[in-house]
Order: sequence, then structure tokens, then C-alpha cells
Amino acid sequence: MNPRVIAIIPARGGSKGVPGKNLRRVGGRTLVERAVDACRAARLVDEVYVSTDAAEIAAAGEAAGGKVIMRPAELSDDTASSESALLHALHQLSLLGEQPEVLVFVQCTSPFIAPDDLDRGVELIIHDRADSVFSAVATYDFLWRAGDDFGLVTGQNHDPAVRSRRQERKPDFRETGAFYVMSAAGFMTSQHRFFGRTAVVQVPELTAVDVDQLHDLTLAGVLAQVIESSHEVDVDAVITDFDGVHTDDSATVAEDGRESVRVSRADGLGVERLRSVGIPLLIVSKEINRVVQARAAKLGVEVRYGVEDKRQVVGEWLAARHIKCDWAAYLGNDLNDLGPMGLVGWPVAVADAHPAVRQAARVVLARSGGHGAVRDHQAKASAHAPAQ
Repeated sequence: MNPRVIAIIPARGGSKGVPGKNLRRVGGRTLVERAVDACRAARLVDEVYVSTDAAEIAAAGEAAGGKVIMRPAELSDDTASSESALLHALHQLSLLGEQPEVLVFVQCTSPFIAPDDLDRGVELIIHDRADSVFSAVATYDFLWRAGDDFGLVTGQNHDPAVRSRRQERKPDFRETGAFYVMSAAGFMTSQHRFFGRTAVVQVPELTAVDVDQLHDLTLAGVLAQVIESSHEVDVDAVITDFDGVHTDDSATVAEDGRESVRVSRADGLGVERLRSVGIPLLIVSKEINRVVQARAAKLGVEVRYGVEDKRQVVGEWLAARHIKCDWAAYLGNDLNDLGPMGLVGWPVAVADAHPAVRQAARVVLARSGGHGAVRDHQAKASAHAPAQ
């Protein structure tokens, strides 16, 4: 029988460096959702639990497919250790008859955890090659430590008098803080993440981002566009804004007050292809303008205009078609698109979108609004299995 492997993600509600940190988005997914996603995608992880004191984090964890263990306030303040959250979670699970052999401790402040790396850590434990494992990047840097108040330093991992070449030195390892894997029994005995034989799972330095300050969140958002740019958008419905998506967000006003906008004919072909595979489309616009209706009619697409609450309209439209929000994409460009983007499973931004919209997007397209962005989105979209 295979050993029982569970993942626990401690995610408290309070954070001083980045307020609401665990619900901040990177690549269109909150940090807690990304952690649950990684654990659920790992081949050797049987169950995923989120330990939290916050209802919003609990809801996000459950929506992503995790189970929730509510943590008491005394284990959720700035002084509480991660170990205390893990011990509490294991105790609560034991009351339900859950007795795992392997514990995977995942921190959602690391947004780029690869499921295969989690499996590599689990394999080291189940094949008895280690008792505790942590994710790390190798470094050949010469490290120095301040020794007094006068700015003097001392070499730590090298002899300052001997400048050996990189190939002559063994690497040191820096913890990324992304995940730790351990024998559950050993952890319960030691009550610490490191015990017995400790091994390392090396991860790429590019992905070793730990979100502790706002600038880390900005960096993660930029990296997501590079690391995850090849995503195929697997959906049952596509909703788009109009201005700044189908158009370049500019208008020409004639003497009589009539407005005209610039659109891309390439977008028409993209819409046609989506319709040909049975994906329903909706254009949602705040503007009350005949040009929106005319373009929607030309494309053969449903339209809602003069909309103040786009999130509500999108939710109602999806519900009427029995399409789960997770299986829908919303393509936007400006701040009033953040509401519906937070509702769907695939928030997508055009290349020239507002920075906040780009950060909220799971995919950022290569093309700008009015320059083939809708067709670019079509190229990434594929039909999901029919909703049940």
C-alpha cells in the first residue's frame, strides 16, 4: 500500500509587509489558489488542506479544490510559528481518522511551485532516502557576515585568502521557503521541520520568488508572464470588454457629434472560429453607443451595453447558460474590468492593459486592443468539456 501523503498550506489572514497577502493575485490566481493548484497537480499528494483563520482565505482554498482547517486566533498572530499551525492541523485531522505518513508543508508566498518538485520531495521520504526535505537553489556566492558595529565582516563559506574557482567548489544551498516534505511521525516527535537526515530538492532560481514585500509581488507578476506565457485557455465561454479590447480605446468625433472607432478585421475571424466550435461569446460595455451594438451585430455576438456592474451581468449571463465561472474567460483592459476578471477562471488582459489589470490576468496577450487582441485570445482558447 502506498503511504498516505497530505499537503498542508498555512495561510493566515494577517500580514504586515503586504496586507491581505495570501489573497493577492499573481498571474490571475491568488497566492493561496496557486499553492492549492500546485499540490493538487502533484502526482503523489493525496489530499490538500489549507490552515487559516480567515473566512475569505478559506473560501478561496475550497474554491481551488482544497479542504479547510480553521485555525484559532492564538495560532494566527505574528508570533505563531508555522510548526504550530502544522501541529494543530495534524491534531485536527487525527480526530477525523486521518493519519498521514508523509507531510508536505507548502507556503503560498512562493507562487511558482512545480508539482514535479513536490513529487521529487515526497519520493525522497517514501523511499527512505531522507527524513526531511526542503526546496532550495544552489549558490556558489562568497558569503560574508557582519561581525560588529564597525562594518567589518567575516567570510562564512570560504577562506578569503583562497579565491577558488567555481568548478572547484561545492555549492551551498539557499532555502526558497516554497515547500518542505517530511515524515509525519518524525515531525510530530521533533515538532520542527528539520530533523534526522535532511535532503534538498533543487529548484530553478528563476522561480525562487518569496512574496514578503510589495516589490516581490510586482516581480512575481512580471515573471508569471514569462514563466506561464504558454498557457492554453481551456473554456466554455468568452466575455470581452469593448473599448480598449475590440478597439484601441480611441474615438474619432465628427462635427455632428457622431463617433467612430477603429477595430481589427482579424478579430472578426477569431470570433468566427470560436463560434464554429460552439463557444458562446458576450461583449459587455459600460458605454451606451450605437457603435457597440453595430459591431456586436456584425460579429453575431450577444452584447450588453450601458452596464455599471459588469461582474453581476457576467455572473448572471453564465448562470443562465449553466456555465461554471471557472470555465469562462474574460478579456479586459481597464480598471472596471477587474470585477468580472476576479469572477472567472481565466482573466485575460490585452498587451496595453492598465498595470493592475495585467497583474490580475492569468494570461497577458501579445497584442493590444484594436490590433488583433481578440483573435490572439481565440488562438489560445479551446473548448472545455460540456458543463454537467
